[in-house]
Amino acid sequence: MTDCLFCKIAEGLIPSAKVYEDELVLAFNDIAPQAPVHILLIPKAHIESAQTLSEENDALLSRLFKVARTLAKEKGLAETGYRLITNIGNDGGQSVPHLHLHLIGGRQLKWDN
Repeated sequence: MTDCLFCKIAEGLIPSAKVYEDELVLAFNDIAPQAPVHILLIPKAHIESAQTLSEENDALLSRLFKVARTLAKEKGLAETGYRLITNIGNDGGQSVPHLHLHLIGGRQLKWDN
């Protein structure tokens, strides 16, 4: 078993507030939301960060963005806008070494948030 927090969530070993799941992607509400909508999207397969993606991950990356787009529409963010963020490495603010996207919206976002 891995010590990766997000792998444990994907495996169902740690509970999460799921908003979407398929065979490749899991999306759940962030436990410390920075906006009215703050969803984390993760691949179920362990990939450390966007820096470690390869051509083999093209379909997975496309799926992550498709799910983000669908969730943004479902949450009423598509018309007003939202932010997709991935942090990479320590200096980039990545706190969990597992590729994930933050889908954030529901209010006016500024760069100092």
